[in-house]
Amino acid sequence: MPGMRGASVIVLVAMMALAGCKIIKTPTAEEAAQSAAGGFDPDRMVGEIWDSKVVPYLDKKAGPFSEVASLAASNPEAAGAKYGHKEKQGSAPWTFAARLSGTIVKAETKSRSAYVEVDADGDGTADARVQIGPAIRGTAIRDSLDFVNFNEFKNQIEWAQYGKAFNTHVNGLVLEKLSRDQLVGKKVDAVGAYPEPAKGQLPLFVPVELTVGG
Repeated sequence: MPGMRGASVIVLVAMMALAGCKIIKTPTAEEAAQSAAGGFDPDRMVGEIWDSKVVPYLDKKAGPFSEVASLAASNPEAAGAKYGHKEKQGSAPWTFAARLSGTIVKAETKSRSAYVEVDADGDGTADARVQIGPAIRGTAIRDSLDFVNFNEFKNQIEWAQYGKAFNTHVNGLVLEKLSRDQLVGKKVDAVGAYPEPAKGQLPLFVPVELTVGG
């Protein structure tokens, strides 16, 4: 019957339309907030590149700390070209990648900005200060990477949040697991980065890999 055929065509068209539809889930409040903010999520961004890019890059770029520090003291540009990175724009200092091994000669663990000082050359005095969190000063990890740059971000606020996200990530992944008891005298092996220090100041080292023992 014509009426039934017409109804069948309508049902068929409706079924085809439904078959072509894509079901979209309702976003969570967090996802909605991210979308409203342009989708910027620095913690997620850091997590996505940490194992695949950040750690392998620094493992390859890092030189022995004593060698990096010696060259940086005599010729910062040469040290930067070999072991470092800095933004081409502005007057930012070099940030160097280094592999640090030595003995802890001092430990400050009561502060949120906890650190240990490490003797790398065996003379009994500190050659570097290694930050062990939970609060980490500066943005050395971000600034050591040649595959990220300020121009990829909307503004200085996003760039700063991105730098902080590296510190948050390494704290949760590595530093929170570190024992804070009786650290003086123990051996340290670390890979990380530090900004060119002011004259007379210890390098402020931020690890991406750190082992303490013995």
